Amino acid sequence: MSWKRYTLAKQYWITSWQEINYRRSFIIGFIFLTITLSIISHFFQAIEQREGVLLQDWILAKIPAQDVSIPIFILIWSTVFLLIIRSLQDPQLCITFLWSYILLTLSRLITIGLVPLNAPLDLIPLIDPISNQFYGTKFITKDLFYSGHVSTQFLMFLCFSKRNDKILALCTTIGVSILILIQHVHYTLDVVSAPIFSYIIWTTARKTIIKHALKKSFK
Repeated sequence: MSWKRYTLAKQYWITSWQEINYRRSFIIGFIFLTITLSIISHFFQAIEQREGVLLQDWILAKIPAQDVSIPIFILIWSTVFLLIIRSLQDPQLCITFLWSYILLTLSRLITIGLVPLNAPLDLIPLIDPISNQFYGTKFITKDLFYSGHVSTQFLMFLCFSKRNDKILALCTTIGVSILILIQHVHYTLDVVSAPIFSYIIWTTARKTIIKHALKKSFK
């Protein structure tokens, strides 16, 4: 980041932080996210113990399962790294993704709880040393409907404002979607549904919480 961009970003953050709506929304969101991530492993461990339905997925049946954990990891975390950089430059992007991700996580807990599924046949455990920290000691196979990896990738695409960033995020979303199916980590239904949920949640968050947080800061 050039010195000029650094100065502009710093001023942007100072202006935003001075607004009570933004500051309150950021602090509450950060606390809420921290609490959610700290208890989420207990939820996943619980759903792993229950019996669910094994879906007949003709697309997965035609794809030989392969371990593509490394490409998935690279695509996901390169996009996350870019999001972090852009969020440091743009407080509006930061608060938008923060609250959208909170709602996305809560919605996944609801849908996973309501739709008990057993893991797809020939599932190969996805090795992600960062994400797996939130799942507990046992690898989780039943956090299926809908895909957290794909929905988060698409959410980042929606939140980015720069054209090149959006193109990159869209490409990584498509790449992760394909690779997730190759590894049989999710059913096709989980992957196809994920962007739909992301868009609904992103739109809802922008019209409610985020609109309130940015009411004065970005006029």
